[in-house]
Amino acid sequence: MRLALAEAEACRASGDVPVGAVVVDEAGRVLGRGRNEREAAGDPTAHAEVLALRAAAAARGEWRLSGCTLVVTLEPCTMCAGATVLARVDRLVLGAWDPRFGAAGSLRDVVRDRRLNHVVEVAGGVLADDCERLLDDFFAERRG
Repeated sequence: MRLALAEAEACRASGDVPVGAVVVDEAGRVLGRGRNEREAAGDPTAHAEVLALRAAAAARGEWRLSGCTLVVTLEPCTMCAGATVLARVDRLVLGAWDPRFGAAGSLRDVVRDRRLNHVVEVAGGVLADDCERLLDDFFAERRG
């Protein structure tokens, strides 16, 4: 989670919401990193999770990320939760829960929906205070 937090911190320069993600394999090696880049790239799909999953798939040379863990500072939205399922990620470790948009147990539970072709194990609240503080500080600065 500390690596994901470092990615989130790097969002400050672009003005993106500070969310960071990493994908690690079974041995704990980092395969992909991502941070929100919607503002920087002008791309509505440039969420930290999607970028980390793309990088991990490129590193692996295939789209299936079986055996991998996605670590992210904020509970994934519906798009990112769906991408996590479709990539066949085994585990999702998240920091802060997102009651407004979260799709890993808060608003929805896409990653554990047994009607889908893959179910993801979820561990939430990891370094939640640090993850929440980063988001709170960002939005406090925006409100000025």
